[in-house]
Amino acid sequence: MDCSHRDEPCMSPKIAPADAASRRAAKPTIVYPAGTMPQPDMAALEQARSTMVKAHELTVPPRDARTFRVARGQFFRIVSIEGPQVGDLNLWNADVLSERFFSGKTRALHGTHVGAGDRLWSNMPYLRPMATISHDTLGWYGFDEDGAGIHDVIGTRCDPYTNLMLNGGSYDFCCHSNLSRALAAELRMEPRAVEHHVHDVLNVFMCTGFTRDTHQYFMKASPVRPGDFIEFFAEIDLLGALSACPGGDCSATHSSDAAACHPLKIEIFEPDRATLKAWSWPSPSGYHRGHGASSTHKSL
Repeated sequence: MDCSHRDEPCMSPKIAPADAASRRAAKPTIVYPAGTMPQPDMAALEQARSTMVKAHELTVPPRDARTFRVARGQFFRIVSIEGPQVGDLNLWNADVLSERFFSGKTRALHGTHVGAGDRLWSNMPYLRPMATISHDTLGWYGFDEDGAGIHDVIGTRCDPYTNLMLNGGSYDFCCHSNLSRALAAELRMEPRAVEHHVHDVLNVFMCTGFTRDTHQYFMKASPVRPGDFIEFFAEIDLLGALSACPGGDCSATHSSDAAACHPLKIEIFEPDRATLKAWSWPSPSGYHRGHGASSTHKSL
C-alpha cells in the first residue's frame, strides 16, 4: 500500500485500531420501530376473510409469468398446487405504473422476510401500503438454524443480464424476462419497451438468508407443499405479475432448465364489502415534496 502522500504511518485496513473493541461495542438501534408505524386491523381482515367468495383464478406455468388485476378491497392468494415452487411477485398501481412495490423500504420497515400482518409498501413519492399479508400457511417456519426464513424481500429476481455476466450464456426464462414478457402482453408492447417497469420482487415461498461467515445471500429448498398459500389484501387497485421461477424450489440452482419446476395458482376473492366499511384506505404520502429547496431554486 502506498501511503507516501499521508502523514500518518501506513497500516493495513485489517489491522484493528487500539479502540476497536469499544467501537464494536456500540449498541444497535432499530431504525424503524414497529410501534411507530400504522398497523393494519387484522381482526377486521379476519371478519372480511370469513365472507369472501372466489371470483377468479389463473395458473402460472413453470418458467413463465402471468399478470392479474385485483380491485381494492379484494383478497388474492398465491397457491402451491403440484410441487415445491417459488415465485417472484411484482405489484403496480393498476392505474399508474410509476407507483410500484418498494422491496427495499418494505425490508427496512418489516425485516428481511415478511409474513401475516406485514405490508407491501410502494415507492416514493407515494410510500403507502399496496397490500397487507392477511394469511400465510408457512408462518410456522420462522427462522431455521441456518438463519433462513420464507418470503424474502432481499433478492432482486434472477435476470438474464447477471446470468450472462456470470455464466457467459443467454437464458430467456429468468424471472426478469418472464415478468417482462407478461407485462408486455398485458400492455400490448414489446418486452424491451416495458422491462424498466419490472422491479425488485417479493420472493414468494423462497427460503433464504445470509451466511454467518461471509454474509452472502443463500437459498435452500423451499418448505412449500401443495395446498400452502400466502394471501394478501389489496389496499389499492393492483396490477400484479407473478413468475414461476426457473429455479423450482431453489434448492440447488436457478436460471436454467435443470431444476424441476411446477405451476403456481393465483386466486382472487371478493369479500362482503360491508365488513370493510370502517377500513382506512391509504392515500399517497402527504409530504409536500419541496425537499428543502429555496423559492429561487423552485423558479429555475
